Amino acid sequence: MALYLDVHTISGGVTAEDAARAHRADLQTQDRFGVRYLRYWVNEPEGKVFCLIEAPSAEAAGAVHQEAHGLLADDIFPVEEGD
Repeated sequence: MALYLDVHTISGGVTAEDAARAHRADLQTQDRFGVRYLRYWVNEPEGKVFCLIEAPSAEAAGAVHQEAHGLLADDIFPVEEGD
């Protein structure tokens, strides 16, 4: 499977608690799409959330967000882990 990093910009801002709640919903939904949400990061002042995802496709990664909580990513980038 491939790795993806997605970026969300949450209008009105985001808290670490909001991101944690959304991540838990992703974890409860991910198996239906063959996806693994690995980690996430939050930048509260900028209203940004970043997710690291192992998925068969960017579309599958996005489908988890859509079903879990509806907060779609602005962008999803394929990435490779460095040494």
